[in-house]
Amino acid sequence: MKIIMLGAPGAGKGTQAQMIADKYEIPHISTGDIFRENVKNGTELGMEAKKYMDQGALVPDELTVKILLDRVAKDDCKNGYVLDGFPRTIPQAEVLDNALNEIGEKIDYAINVDVPDENIIRRMSGRRACLSCGATYHIEHVPPKKEGICDRCGKELVLRDDDKEETVKNRLDVYHKQTQPLIDFYTKKGVLKTVDGTVDMKDVFAAITAILA
Repeated sequence: MKIIMLGAPGAGKGTQAQMIADKYEIPHISTGDIFRENVKNGTELGMEAKKYMDQGALVPDELTVKILLDRVAKDDCKNGYVLDGFPRTIPQAEVLDNALNEIGEKIDYAINVDVPDENIIRRMSGRRACLSCGATYHIEHVPPKKEGICDRCGKELVLRDDDKEETVKNRLDVYHKQTQPLIDFYTKKGVLKTVDGTVDMKDVFAAITAILA
C-alpha cells in the first residue's frame, strides 16, 4: 500500500500520515527526515544533497527522488509506505512516477485532506506557544487557564512568526500555485481520494481507513 498525503499546510496531513503508518505498520516517510538522516550518516546521496542545502538552494527533483527510492527500497517498506511532503509539484510527481514505473511499482492512493483556507488561517493563527517549556495551546480549542500565560511554567505565551496570519496566507498561496495541480494529476491517474479535514481528527482518520479498507 503506497500512499501519498496531500493537503495545505495546517490541514493535519502529517498527523493522519502518522496514524496510517501506526495502524498499517508501514513507515511514515517525510523527505525532510530522510535528507537529515542521509546527511547525518554521510551517505553519498546525503553529501550531494548537502551541497545544495548549504547554499540555501533547493535539492533538485532527480536527487530527491533518488534519496526517496533508496529509502523505499529498505525492508521495512516491503508492505508499503506513506509519503508526507513529497511530491509538492507536478515535475516532482512525474519524476517519482517514472522512477516507480521503472521498478514496476506505482502509487496506490493519493489522499487529499481538504480544509478551506479560512479554517486553516483560524486554526494556525489561534496557536500559542511557550518558548520556555515548549507547551502549545490554541485560543479556541485548548486555551490556557489564564489568557496569555503558560499553565505549565507561568511564562508568557507567544504567536510564532510561522503562525501569523500573513505568513499562513503566503504559505497557502504557494500551496495553491504549486501543489494544488497535483490533485488534478492524481485524479487523472484514478488514485485521488478526498476526505473532509474540517471534522474531528478521529473522524478524518475513520474516513481514510474506510478508503484503504
